[in-house]
Amino acid sequence: MEKQKRGLAKYFWQVTYAHTIAYFIAGVFAVFVMDYEALWETEAIGSFMRPIDEPLVAIGPALNIFRGMLYALIFLPLRKPLFEEKHGLLKLGGLLIGLTYMATFGPGVGSFEGFIYTIIPFQYQIRGIPEMLIWVSLFVGILYFSIKYAHKKVATISPIVLVLLIIFMGITGFIAAAAGYAPPFM
Repeated sequence: MEKQKRGLAKYFWQVTYAHTIAYFIAGVFAVFVMDYEALWETEAIGSFMRPIDEPLVAIGPALNIFRGMLYALIFLPLRKPLFEEKHGLLKLGGLLIGLTYMATFGPGVGSFEGFIYTIIPFQYQIRGIPEMLIWVSLFVGILYFSIKYAHKKVATISPIVLVLLIIFMGITGFIAAAAGYAPPFM
């Protein structure tokens, strides 16, 4: 029973940190490479997105720890086929792309529903695809290595350090944005 509890806690931690780290890296890519700041200032996107220098946006990556926990909870009934069977993580990647981007319940930007029911131009609809693919690839890749190398110290310590850094950056970004300080890159 004790081993089962440890296994469950480890599973929740792995999914949580894999999502948090992947989300952060994909977000940094989106902001710096895809120039999301300029995108969010357009009329089509800026009408429903918070400005990139708002405190809540700054702390967003740190808050994604909770979203990672939610993913772990959602995938829990599918834990064996997705996390323990051969090619399970590839199936997870396909499910994530399908359910969180292509087949959303509502008309999200870039979703099937969004293409049909929103007036958001096509070039904005497809703009998030690279970020989504990076996030899914990193999420699945981090999970793969965390499962395969769970016995290695680096697989235990690295995620702790990275998540703590993301939390620290989120909190300091929140404080800076609340104080009205915009970093030089914004």
